[in-house]
Amino acid sequence: MENFSEFDAVDYLDSEEMIAEYLTAALEDENPDVFLTAIGDVARARGMSKIAQRTGLGRESLYKVFSPGAKPRYDTVLKVLHSLGVKLTVAA
Repeated sequence: MENFSEFDAVDYLDSEEMIAEYLTAALEDENPDVFLTAIGDVARARGMSKIAQRTGLGRESLYKVFSPGAKPRYDTVLKVLHSLGVKLTVAA
């Protein structure tokens, strides 16, 4: 019998390019929860405690904000994206 470990995107978010590709792909999904989950994955990859310090939000709160089904405020999402050094752009 083979043992498989559960896939965790965090294990692969080890460069700025990979993070940008991951967030871009997630943003293209019609389900907004996919993008929010991706932001949470990137925050975990960078260190949730560091993100909490940079945003002024509690670490536990951040985990809740990016959990499935959560409906975070727009300003919270922007704070986290800013702390990650991520910039969203719109193109026609």
